[in-house]
Amino acid sequence: MKPWNPRLLLVAGLCLLAALPALAESEPAADSLYSFHAPSRDGIGKTYFGREISQVMGHQGAAWLERRTRVVEEQPDRVVAGMGLAPDAQVADIGAGTGYFTFRIAEAVPTGRVYAVDVQPEMLDVLHKRIERRAITNVTPVLGTEDDPKLPADSVDAVLLVDAYHEFAHPFEMMQGIRSALRPGGRVFLIEYRGEDPRIPIKPLHKMTQAQAITELEAVGLRWIETLDILPTQHFMVFEKPAEG
Repeated sequence: MKPWNPRLLLVAGLCLLAALPALAESEPAADSLYSFHAPSRDGIGKTYFGREISQVMGHQGAAWLERRTRVVEEQPDRVVAGMGLAPDAQVADIGAGTGYFTFRIAEAVPTGRVYAVDVQPEMLDVLHKRIERRAITNVTPVLGTEDDPKLPADSVDAVLLVDAYHEFAHPFEMMQGIRSALRPGGRVFLIEYRGEDPRIPIKPLHKMTQAQAITELEAVGLRWIETLDILPTQHFMVFEKPAEG
């Protein structure tokens, strides 16, 4: 066996030193972004950028998603109109639940497609039945996981997140997956109850401030474009994946 060449070892060491700055500037490990503590009443005890992640509303609460007052409270038609979708747009409804927004989007993109993503099989069972009953052909249910929307890279033009993001158990990883699924220039429409307003009768962990949302989504490389004042009690925040990637 030949002894190591000192000159080669020196070159290898210099190459490693040269690479260290690039490694330091790479994205942080997801685990380093989270901290853990005893959970509060409505939280899971996991904190992300100082925000405790809320508990998930299970499929047992599906009826709440279809409540009659939601049309007035959340103005779903105004949300879809605000997205400005092209008729052939490919759209992902993340946390689709029973399809409350999914079916409205499907009408807005008659030659496009809606990917209705949820992590609860029971919700997708409800969605499948509603699709069959309505004979809708441009909606595809997708079973995601807590850290992956299970969408192909560069496959969608827009993503809608309505009252769902604050429940993500792995927000950094999930938003990385969403960013990957977006085509360059694609947009994320984030709808969350206004955390700045204590008068809004929603549990604190189920609301978000605009500043907090911008901090968290910009952490995965999405760029805040604007917040539209078009909803009674929710932020309508628009983020974009940079055109260069």
